[in-house]
Amino acid sequence: MSPRTSPPPAASPLPAWMEPVDTFVRHLVHERRLSAHTHGAYRRDLSAAAGYFAAAGKSGWTALGAAEVQGFAAWSHRNGLSGRSIQRRLSALRTFLDFLIREGLADRNPARSVRAPKVARRLPKALDPDETADLLDGDPPQGYEAVRDLAILELLYSSGLRLGEVQGLSIGDLDLASGLVSVLGKGSKRRIVPVGRKAREALGRWLAIRRGGEEPAVFVSRSGRRLGARAIQDRVRRFAARHGIDLHPHMLRHSFASHLLESSGDLRAVQELLGHADLGTTQIYTHLDFQHLAAVYDEAHPRARRVPGGGPRS
Repeated sequence: MSPRTSPPPAASPLPAWMEPVDTFVRHLVHERRLSAHTHGAYRRDLSAAAGYFAAAGKSGWTALGAAEVQGFAAWSHRNGLSGRSIQRRLSALRTFLDFLIREGLADRNPARSVRAPKVARRLPKALDPDETADLLDGDPPQGYEAVRDLAILELLYSSGLRLGEVQGLSIGDLDLASGLVSVLGKGSKRRIVPVGRKAREALGRWLAIRRGGEEPAVFVSRSGRRLGARAIQDRVRRFAARHGIDLHPHMLRHSFASHLLESSGDLRAVQELLGHADLGTTQIYTHLDFQHLAAVYDEAHPRARRVPGGGPRS
């Protein structure tokens, strides 16, 4: 069957296809120290590619050309994958084939010449400052879970942390006296981030009642075990739902970045606080509040100021 029409087999591909993938994933785990979520995504994408190429009758990774890779992208599109997901699959394939070249197991990377479909860049959703205040301000909550959950939300917003960074925090990472938290971010890179007064107060209330025992995690369940990422997501969603807000943890990170950039205009500082390796990743926040920027322009620029009772000054 041709690559255009053949589906990948339902079972996992031939061992000959997956053995180098297993070696690559071990490299991601032990040398690059990527998270379980990240190396799991690589494995899934490469397994899908291996299934497609094996069903197409190819003998192995070194037998692929640009036409086969393009066929895989087209097949993924016909099977309903979004442009963003196809981009991710092709990126995984490029990185994997580059690894094979470095290991002397391949001499070319045909995925380098294949372009993924363009994807419209989506602006991250963020709460406005008033919504954030409505969510976090008010009388201090009562009860074990409520105190803990507010501390989680305050820390997410105060320091712009990722969900995995909050989930992985241990008591030794916090220095509330100095207002700092040490965070292990992507690529096992550690950074020091400030913690605001409100978050320090919320964390102090939480640590005073925390039932962790020997467990080092900052955020634990009633039984004293570290909360998982899904549990934190659920607690954030429930807390916000009581205020009529549909919220996930990453929205608080987006809100932190957009509010800080709006107030300071310091893109480099926001980049460092977020732990972005590439400034281009941070620059998306410069588009979040164009109306605010336009209002500042109208108020401040000599050619934009309005004359009393009339239109713009000419």
